[in-house]
Amino acid sequence: MWSASNRAQRLYWAGVTVKRRVDVVVIGAGAMGSAAAWWLARRGRSVALIEQFAQGHARGSSHGTSRIFRYAYADPRYVRMVQAALPLWRELEDDADTTLLDITGGLDHGVPALVAPVASAIAACGVEHVQLTADAAHERWPGMRFEGAVVYCPGAGRCLADATVRALQDRAAARGADVRFSTGPAALDWTDDRVRVRAGGDEWAAPAAVVTAGAWLPAVLGSRASLPPIRVTRERIQHFEPRRSAPPESEWPSFIHHRPDAWRYGLASPGEGVKVAEHMTGPITDPSDDPPSEPDGVAADLVRRYVEDWLPGLEPVPVHPATCLYTTTPTHDFVLERRGPLVIGSACSGHGFKFTPLVGRILADHAMSTG
Repeated sequence: MWSASNRAQRLYWAGVTVKRRVDVVVIGAGAMGSAAAWWLARRGRSVALIEQFAQGHARGSSHGTSRIFRYAYADPRYVRMVQAALPLWRELEDDADTTLLDITGGLDHGVPALVAPVASAIAACGVEHVQLTADAAHERWPGMRFEGAVVYCPGAGRCLADATVRALQDRAAARGADVRFSTGPAALDWTDDRVRVRAGGDEWAAPAAVVTAGAWLPAVLGSRASLPPIRVTRERIQHFEPRRSAPPESEWPSFIHHRPDAWRYGLASPGEGVKVAEHMTGPITDPSDDPPSEPDGVAADLVRRYVEDWLPGLEPVPVHPATCLYTTTPTHDFVLERRGPLVIGSACSGHGFKFTPLVGRILADHAMSTG
């Protein structure tokens, strides 16, 4: 391990002067990269966390007020990962001295053939839940209408996304990480056991690099590292204000409506209303393109009509439109692996945020291994 005391030393890599020498360089300061840096710094490793855009930017996948925290997966592997992530969320909250995960309850309903595997998986993993009829669920949550079987998980809720990413960055820096923003794109080069990273006029050398560049992962790695096919889409998000006769924003549970064409999902976003969107229906995009300055009227109208039909407790007038990049593998699984000195932490396939402290620990473990 290269000690923190050597950070300021100058060394030569193939005739190029490198200014900083650290244990690990993390490329990409979204949720997963910031979590990896937090874990590494807590363990006493010298770490540089570099981000091409400004702190708190809205160009990637980690921005926004809230994300769903749910146990509701049809795959027991992911249910168990959520169970493993929960105590790590509380550990992060203790370190940051702030609330980052709100338990509001979570609802899944829709086509029985899609909901039944979710109920089976969470039951097999011992997750507390209740199954309700659509009428019983509507009586309990009158601001919502339901289809088919309804599964309620009282332990589900929402992650406070922006606050989480900022807390991870701040706590990593407080523990000694070199955290940099607005560096521009990173250039990465590596041998079998060393990496060199150049960004923003600075250079770092390390025995390992964690690459959590999200939609920019192929651009950072280039053709030298084989990746599964990755699809980048720009998903559109709308928010809606509760009607005066409905429960306030803070009392809405998170929910997923399972339908054959696409999920519809929603959750309360503090200060913005109730976020409602379709899952994985956005157009394929180039991440380097600027986010659209105006909302897509057709997409917004689809969600508005959904709100009219299924969420009578909301005013069917979209407010606070936003976009988010999804970087998705063909199986919708994550890529979390080490290849030589590189630790790859992407893609999160549009459902990764709830796992942030767990994925960060996994990436840190990989970075500290012998390769």
